[in-house]
Amino acid sequence: MEQPEPNQPRVLDRADHSISRKRIEENSLKVLYRLRHHGYKAYLVGGGVRDLLLGLTPKDFDVATDATPNQVKKLFRNCFLVGRRFRLAHIRFAGNSLIEVATFRRQATEEDLPDEETEQRFYSENVFGTPEEDAFRRDFTINGLFYDIDSFQVIDYVGGLHDLERKTIRVIGDPLVRFTEDPVRMLRALEFTARLGFKLDHAAREAIFQRAPLIAEAAPARIREELMELFRHKVAGKALQDAQGNGLLRHLIPGFIPGEKTFQLLHAIDRRTVSGVPITESFALAGLYYEEFLAELQTEGPIASALHLARELTDRYGQYFHVANGIRHEARELLIASYRFLRGRGRRGERRFLTHPVTGQALELFTLWAEVSGEHLDLINTWREAISTGPPPSPPPRKNPRRRRRRKPRPPRT
Repeated sequence: MEQPEPNQPRVLDRADHSISRKRIEENSLKVLYRLRHHGYKAYLVGGGVRDLLLGLTPKDFDVATDATPNQVKKLFRNCFLVGRRFRLAHIRFAGNSLIEVATFRRQATEEDLPDEETEQRFYSENVFGTPEEDAFRRDFTINGLFYDIDSFQVIDYVGGLHDLERKTIRVIGDPLVRFTEDPVRMLRALEFTARLGFKLDHAAREAIFQRAPLIAEAAPARIREELMELFRHKVAGKALQDAQGNGLLRHLIPGFIPGEKTFQLLHAIDRRTVSGVPITESFALAGLYYEEFLAELQTEGPIASALHLARELTDRYGQYFHVANGIRHEARELLIASYRFLRGRGRRGERRFLTHPVTGQALELFTLWAEVSGEHLDLINTWREAISTGPPPSPPPRKNPRRRRRRKPRPPRT
């Protein structure tokens, strides 16, 4: 198919693409149809369209419309407006289903903004626009596609269809400018490259090299969430390895210097998640620092030294990213368990250790490490059997328990 003229969208008719309404979530269709019924434009947009075209099951179905947030709220009683800078409509349905509806926006110009840096100026950056202007505000071309539920057409203003065909992640606009606007886009670029098996556009790769230090200026909460997205999508090993190659990793996680086998362990954790085992943040955190912990661990030393080392490593990450103490504590337990595994059975406190709720997960992590490192494989079956059979029975109580001595009453003071 010929490429469209500049500013003219490329349009795929129903016969030219694989999207079927049967694969779109029912609640998304309800939102789209109601908006259209009341005279508004409404498209399925973003990752949902991308995944449907790739034959994948979308995680979310987002909607873009020319209705303002307040107009959307009037149409849906189950609608809640969220966001301060960019107002969004969240429409909640039974079964914990949530459809996010955004109004088409464009990039604000100086003419749109008040002269003074006031809260009014802050809100004025929320400038509504056309579908084309909205598409050009998005991050990557493959996320800038629209699906029209009425005509069954896919509408592409930004070259996303061409990049899907080429299996390429390309930034909309100048990557240097877009990564400066939002440095988290650099990490998202690596995430999509790993998730979809695409290649990263040369201009975007070069821009990451140049703009990598800016990621340290992003809000830690956003970085933390994006890191967990890598684990949830089973691509932490690939994406973080690419981040190291691009010079991004050292700015992404302060003080994190992965060893040779850390990425192999992260790949193994990703394979574990693919098999259907859910990933927790504590397990991911322990995996990041597992090699460093074992390298510095003194198994012949007291457990207090292992506790101190585990606390130092987990707090390094946890304090920067504001991780809850409970998650840090569980990550420490996963690390410290390796100290007990390496010291062997028959040690003090084994009964309590075998029944601890974290011990099973800790053995999973220790097993993954043993498989990628080739070390301590002989210990796995020993501890697996110990956990499955449980601790040995408690010793029987004494037949003649010692009676407590009663104190003689003190004589009264005179």
